[in-house]
Amino acid sequence: MCVYGRWAAPWGGGTDVPGAAQTISAQGQNLVTNNVSVVEGETAIISCRVKNNDDSVIQLLNPNRQTIYFRDVRPLKDSRFQLVNFSDNELLVSLSNVSLSDEGRYVCQLYTDPPQEAYADITVLVPPGNPILESREEIVSEGNETEITCTAMGSKPASTIKWMKGDQPLQGEATVEELYDRMFTVTSRLRLTVSKEDDGVAVICIIDHPAVKDFQAQKYLEVQYKPEVQIVVEFPEGLTREGENLELTCKAKGKPQPHQINWLKVDDDFPSHAVITGSDLFIENLNKSYNGTYRCVASNLVGEAYDDYILYVYDVLTTTPPPTTTTINAFQDSRADGAPQKIDHAVIGGIVAVVVFAMLCLLIVLGRYFARHKGTYFTHEAKGADDAADADTAIINAEGGHNNSDDKKEYYI
Repeated sequence: MCVYGRWAAPWGGGTDVPGAAQTISAQGQNLVTNNVSVVEGETAIISCRVKNNDDSVIQLLNPNRQTIYFRDVRPLKDSRFQLVNFSDNELLVSLSNVSLSDEGRYVCQLYTDPPQEAYADITVLVPPGNPILESREEIVSEGNETEITCTAMGSKPASTIKWMKGDQPLQGEATVEELYDRMFTVTSRLRLTVSKEDDGVAVICIIDHPAVKDFQAQKYLEVQYKPEVQIVVEFPEGLTREGENLELTCKAKGKPQPHQINWLKVDDDFPSHAVITGSDLFIENLNKSYNGTYRCVASNLVGEAYDDYILYVYDVLTTTPPPTTTTINAFQDSRADGAPQKIDHAVIGGIVAVVVFAMLCLLIVLGRYFARHKGTYFTHEAKGADDAADADTAIINAEGGHNNSDDKKEYYI
């Protein structure tokens, strides 16, 4: 049983406050009662309490002013009313299996002079039926908008509908339709644009009503999306070189699964001996003519997508030979390497210039040396020649005539 109390002003007016009691005072006696909210089909408790009772009689009347209980006697032939407690200060009555027809104002009456009355309003809550969740389409393609409706039928008071997508709150648009006996049907429409990440995500309709808790319905989105494509190199692990083989695998995932996978070479003809097996591409004995962009295209009902692999074939990896002790002439080596012949001329010209320069230096030194020794000989030959009658006498005078050497000294500077 769910029971809610509310404030009620004297004679039924005022503001409702849960759990509060209304007190009526008369000649020092206080008559107290409570408003009651009860869910349809459950039990309501109606109480009439008196403080400082002077043996005055208490009775309970229904909205039609029929006596339900007079003291501890039940004149009304409705067995759903049962006495819970009776004393000089309290009359406590239960009403089981409450229905909408039981809603109204009940009267606690105290026989005093004059008689006093207090009023207990019974409000019957009717929970909504199971929420009805419907979508405009069962399957949605990514990027499109879908609409989901949630209906809470036949509730009292009107329900409030909230939306959640996973853990994310969403805002819907609600319409309220009033039926009979203050009953209401509420419909909320949720519009959202879906992506592939929404596939399998729950959309939850939550019903907020005082008669129920955690009342909800959910629907899992089914979103179709175009394939996701990825090219994986199975072989080789490193660089692709001439003479090697190439193996590529095209991995494609979509919803629905791709029904077609194609290989092509962008802006060029496909190698004639390339082998395609399902989603695999195999090319053997690579060479540089195979360079280019290879594309894998996958498609399904939603659309198509592709991934590219750029092939560049490198030269064959060669091993450098070990060095030898053979000496190679510089001129022969340069010619073997295709060096221009002007390099030989430059070398020869340099050598010739060095040789010529050395010869000139030698000639200058020799010339200075001979010139110096020639002057000395000529001076000695002239010694004694002036007084000699013939050549023999001149020689003899030159050899032995050193007496006059001091007179005929010459200095070479």
